[in-house]
Amino acid sequence: MRVKNRPVLVASAPLCWTGRLAALATAAEPLLAADAGADHLARLGLRPAAVIGDLDSISDGTRAWLGEEALVHRPDQGRTDLDKALEHAFDELGLEDLTVLAALGGRTDHEAGNLGLLARLRMGERLHFEGPDHRILALEGESVFEAIPGETWSFWTYDPRVLVTIDGVRWPVDRAPLDAAGRPSISNCAQADEVRVVADGGPMIVMRWFDGTP
Repeated sequence: MRVKNRPVLVASAPLCWTGRLAALATAAEPLLAADAGADHLARLGLRPAAVIGDLDSISDGTRAWLGEEALVHRPDQGRTDLDKALEHAFDELGLEDLTVLAALGGRTDHEAGNLGLLARLRMGERLHFEGPDHRILALEGESVFEAIPGETWSFWTYDPRVLVTIDGVRWPVDRAPLDAAGRPSISNCAQADEVRVVADGGPMIVMRWFDGTP
């Protein structure tokens, strides 16, 4: 039986295509873009099934190449294009999971907003941001992740009332606040082949750094 490939959404932060990221986009079912994320896909000759957003950033050339039928206009200026694209993916298309490329690495305010959105949704491995050397997700409750000893991991929350426990790392944490304005766990190090995390009382961000090989 053929296994369905994971859906992919390409946002509009700067994106340097690696072989791994290009393979994710090429195999995606469906492949989506948030506004100017379509320009990233056009560089690979990939046509997204839909481009969602206020459509003020997609280039004229890409727009003409795709055709108006691929565009999903969401003009609400009170929300980011990524927010609107995720709503389209999960609520309108009914997707169960999603990988997002080009969510980080652009403007600081956009990056902060995207991380806040990830934390608000707290969907665990169902929704993660993927980059050339990192994977990032948000969760609440307990999760166990595969790890490679020596890898760098970072953990933080946006609320000091969230108590975090982390095992399987060089500097374990036992029901402590790790809020970004306090003392987050940045550049921790996996010591085992599993990392266990518990976020009690709200969402936490989990960021895994790697060499592009997972």
